[in-house]
Amino acid sequence: MDTNKIEQLFNVMDKSTDLLQKDLDVDYLDAVIETGDNLVSDEVQIEDGKPSRETVIELEKLYESIDISDFSAEEIRQALQLILIKANKKERIQTNHQFTPDAIGILFTYLIEALPIEEPETVFDPAVGTGNLLATVLNSLKKSGVPLVSGIGVDNDDTMLSIASMAFALQHLDVDLYHQDVLDELFVGKPDVAISDLPVGYYPIDERVKDYHTSNPKEHSFVHHLMIEQTMETIDDGKFGIFLVPENLFQTEEAKKLLSYFHDRVYLQAVLNLPVKMFADKRARKSIIILQKVGGNAKQAGQVLLGDFPEFNDKEKMANFLGDFKAWSDQNIK
Repeated sequence: MDTNKIEQLFNVMDKSTDLLQKDLDVDYLDAVIETGDNLVSDEVQIEDGKPSRETVIELEKLYESIDISDFSAEEIRQALQLILIKANKKERIQTNHQFTPDAIGILFTYLIEALPIEEPETVFDPAVGTGNLLATVLNSLKKSGVPLVSGIGVDNDDTMLSIASMAFALQHLDVDLYHQDVLDELFVGKPDVAISDLPVGYYPIDERVKDYHTSNPKEHSFVHHLMIEQTMETIDDGKFGIFLVPENLFQTEEAKKLLSYFHDRVYLQAVLNLPVKMFADKRARKSIIILQKVGGNAKQAGQVLLGDFPEFNDKEKMANFLGDFKAWSDQNIK
């Protein structure tokens, strides 16, 4: 990637967003979406006489200073990330809607490639948010030579979904997006692999999830447990789900129900803890879990992989760790 080009695109998007926010009198995130839509359509969108003629002229000059087709998908994604970082500072995006760091997406891609997943055609994210994790994985898979890979994303926040839709269009990624509660009935087919940075907390509508194995009959249920169940039920037999979850996922009282659900439906294949230094508060530490749906050619790994990722800046240790993961996958799953 060319960092100068990323900075150039960011500056154009930043100035455009500021102009649109002032002229349209909207939130910063709405102005980001408007900017992206303008770049996708290659013209300034005007509705009910807004933005003003003066602003349109300024925007057209900005957009003429770049050719969006000259930018790679990854350069566009990085520029969008910088815009969303600024948006977070201005509007304090809630934790469950902040984008997933690039390093996590790159790790997810490596895990997908090391597991017995033959050229996945569809990657499903049930909590797609702004789409950064899904875009990182799709771009990385394409870069490594996986042909015709497409995405499916679900989210119940229309603003986040609008950002994701704009971002995928700019990056020319083939992604079908669904605006709905992921715990309602899904119509997304049978994806080849599921990935997600799962939201953490309690699900408020008890009646809707009463038939879930992981629901709590006495009080609100953990939304991340419910989403794991829903996602693993959605993918096809023998397929994998790779999730970013709290490190203490299996240490709570509710974990008994989650493990009970796994008993005859899902193989827990690996639990990999992220480096402690990634988190300002050790209690916020996350892990990556790898699940495989029972059926097809799936089998429980002879040895469930439990481990800790080395620090990301230690390239030698990270390369060794990923090599060990590949060897474990070859010996225990393939």
